[in-house]
Amino acid sequence: MISRVAKGGLTLAAIAAICTTLVAATHRLTTERIAANEQAWLEQSLLPALGNVDYDSSITESRLTVEPPHGLPGNDPAIIYRAYSAAKPVAALFAVTATGGYAGPIRILVGVDVGGAVTGVRILEHRETPGLGDGIEASRSGWVQQFDGRSLGNPPVGAWQLRVDGGDFDQLTGASVTPRAVIKAIRETLLYFDAQQAEIFDMPSSAEPE
Repeated sequence: MISRVAKGGLTLAAIAAICTTLVAATHRLTTERIAANEQAWLEQSLLPALGNVDYDSSITESRLTVEPPHGLPGNDPAIIYRAYSAAKPVAALFAVTATGGYAGPIRILVGVDVGGAVTGVRILEHRETPGLGDGIEASRSGWVQQFDGRSLGNPPVGAWQLRVDGGDFDQLTGASVTPRAVIKAIRETLLYFDAQQAEIFDMPSSAEPE
């Protein structure tokens, strides 16, 4: 016969095994839920730069990481998100780094449709002066909206500058260095897209989004 002590030990072992299984299952479900929430948040945060583009794919699941040197603005890795409709490419989002900002590099998101037109621009990160350079943020002013619908032909490449420099775009009141850096980055992104569009949409996706 099994002693009372042995029975107690078996009971405790069984309880421990059940608890371990429950904890593992809870952790797995929680991790999956967190990952799903993070992906949904990222998808939503990318939408403003897509403008009115219609797509039916998961943008984050078609992500590319392009290591430098890559021809895009900045010396950091560039991230590209592709959008598709009925399996056909409709737009790409570029997370790139504009150099030459007044207070340092500026991380920006540039959306471009397959026709080469800007679908939207959003500022992801910067250290520009409050009340001056921070007007590049969509929440601070409508400055970035002037790029919507523009392309390399509208205006011509040479006119992708501030009006004070002979170009086609407005500057921010009291700030010119920061807008110059952003405009230059958008122009370089459009040039890259124009030259590499086929390769961009043909490249296999990178690892899961961070």
